Amino acid sequence: MDITSPYNWIGLWNLYLREVRRFLKIFTQTLLAPIVTTLLFLAVFTLALGGTVRTVGDVPFMEFLAPGLIMMAMAQNAFANTSSSIVVAKVQRNIIDTLMPPLNAHELTLGINMAGATRGVMVGFAVALALAPFVPLNIHHVGYIAFHAIAASLMLALLGTIGGIWSDRFDHIAAVTNFIVTPLSFLSGTFYSIQRLPEAAQVVAHFNPFFYMIDGFRYGFIGQADVSPLLGLAVMTGVNAGLWLLCHWMFRSGYKLKA
Repeated sequence: MDITSPYNWIGLWNLYLREVRRFLKIFTQTLLAPIVTTLLFLAVFTLALGGTVRTVGDVPFMEFLAPGLIMMAMAQNAFANTSSSIVVAKVQRNIIDTLMPPLNAHELTLGINMAGATRGVMVGFAVALALAPFVPLNIHHVGYIAFHAIAASLMLALLGTIGGIWSDRFDHIAAVTNFIVTPLSFLSGTFYSIQRLPEAAQVVAHFNPFFYMIDGFRYGFIGQADVSPLLGLAVMTGVNAGLWLLCHWMFRSGYKLKA
């Protein structure tokens, strides 16, 4: 570690590389499987429509749907990367290998979650390439696409880290997935516009941070959003800041990490 720097850049880089190499070693599961799952979703919706051309606003439904499918794949894989890394290390009792090196709470938070975000973005790019031959992916604003891809992947990576630290065994992290991540994902407007919901349901949807990551990401492709894109930027930034502080506190305090 460079004693002239307040950060252990070498240790941070190696932690990041360790986490990235961990998921790249099993790329058929971590990168190829999400492509297959997304194409199956696309096939199901195509068959369900039966060739009928439907629109959301003035956008063909499949063009409206595609960004949501890409975002869902990114989010789920970013969450899976960090949550599995932490839970496996705790269950196998080798979490000490992560905690013992001279890395502070900020460096642990940054290294682990940036690796999770990297997997999310890589999955999103791969899924987009797989969808492109079947669905037109027009780009309206590349900045919104890039921001929400990174911010959403980071948000789910942080949530996965927090869930992994909280969990004592695989059943616990499965509960987080089944009762938090999956419901919020499916109720975020991935498959529909929330404008079609009853007014009370629309109000509830606005309290779902997953809605803003889907809506802003979709806006980058089709140029339409259910809320102000600037509001989405603010919400995503605020949620990520809150999750970052919580994750940092968990590492700093050793919550459920140190005996």
